[in-house]
Amino acid sequence: MDLLLAHGYYLHEDPHELAVMKPYPPLGILYISAYLKSRGFSVGVFDSTFRKPVDFDAMLAAERPTVVGLYCNLMTKFNILAMMAAAKQAGARVVLCGPEPPYYAEEYLARGADVVVIGEGEKAMEELIAQMAARGPNDLGHVSGIVFRDGAGKFVRTPPRPMIKDLDALPFPDREAIDLPEYVRVWREHHGRGSVSLICARGCPYHCDWCSHSVYGETHRRHSPARMADEVQTIVERYRPDQLWYADDVFTIKHSWFFDYAAELERRNLRLPFECISRADRLNERVVETLSKMGCYRLWIGSESGSQRVLEAMRREVSVEAVQAMTHLCRRHGIEVGMFIMLGYDGEEESDIAATVDHLKRANPDVFLTTVAYPIKGTGYYKKVEGKVLARSNWELRTDRDLTVAGRHSRRYYESAIRWMVGEVNLHKQLSNGRKDVGQIAKSAANAVRGRMGMIMTRDELER
Repeated sequence: MDLLLAHGYYLHEDPHELAVMKPYPPLGILYISAYLKSRGFSVGVFDSTFRKPVDFDAMLAAERPTVVGLYCNLMTKFNILAMMAAAKQAGARVVLCGPEPPYYAEEYLARGADVVVIGEGEKAMEELIAQMAARGPNDLGHVSGIVFRDGAGKFVRTPPRPMIKDLDALPFPDREAIDLPEYVRVWREHHGRGSVSLICARGCPYHCDWCSHSVYGETHRRHSPARMADEVQTIVERYRPDQLWYADDVFTIKHSWFFDYAAELERRNLRLPFECISRADRLNERVVETLSKMGCYRLWIGSESGSQRVLEAMRREVSVEAVQAMTHLCRRHGIEVGMFIMLGYDGEEESDIAATVDHLKRANPDVFLTTVAYPIKGTGYYKKVEGKVLARSNWELRTDRDLTVAGRHSRRYYESAIRWMVGEVNLHKQLSNGRKDVGQIAKSAANAVRGRMGMIMTRDELER
């Protein structure tokens, strides 16, 4: 075997993910697998989602791959470090790809990786497999878009690799290499609908300060509408899902493409319920009406904050009012709205959190998910607060999610803020629905949480 591709998401080892039970396979390594197979390479895929770490060890022993390619993100870092060590012990050379390794390439190389790929993996892996076989892992200076160590142990970062211009030239992701029917079955068992993911584009041209562009940069390239309709048709015929998940950063970013795609699906009589992500500034009456006709039942909007001041600091390039208006527009067309909310961005004050609560009441999304901002290395946010970043443990024992910023409130403060936010928004929904009796109880609870939040804030400020 020339190459074994794997990732480190072990569903049954993560209690939170088990509670959610919405697994999807990593499309990135399935694209790489399909491409390399089309180029004549012998490629295996270890899909860790429903497996155990001992299964990876067993596959290494059975297949003895020359090269192991590991996809790594923040969520899977610790598992990847262990899988990296197992692959090295089995005699394989290790290549890392994904959003996590590029800005920590030296740390991963120092702990046993042979190469870190910066950017897309298809052509990089094609070249690396051949060059490592011919030259070894320390003479790769002519291979673009990688970081490695030369014969003297020096870290070498080569010039960037050009992005793939024609995405249609790539084969469909290699879904046959994994047990995709198991994903569909798990979704159907836990949520009543079997789901399959796909992606129409690579990259996002927006500049949100906290967002990482470590794989695709700030490019934006799309498959053609016909190519995507072909993929949907293949998915429907082979796997019979009940719904789709479009994993694009901004599904409706290019309106001409979007309308052409909708028309192509309609021409083929392909209509499946789906959910996707977009931005308020890339929605309008015609777009939302078309989404509804296509089968979109839920649209996620990256709202992030109800404070315009914070949104501008984030470089979100969107207004609070536009988010609210598009949320109401979607709901009028029968589309549920989910929102992503981020607390703790640099400079945020309690008045901004209060503005976000008011925003959620006005927008009234069907669901919202919260996170507390953390500085991902390589992002504008990280650069902005780099001098204040606090790492309370060694690199191999933490991820960027564990980083905090000096002068910011404590984790308990934000936990209280989120409880207050949820309580206030739920109260508003109950009162809007006429549940005044339940609402009074919720209001008392929310006020108590807010009081607790103020106590924590005062103590933290004194301690600093």
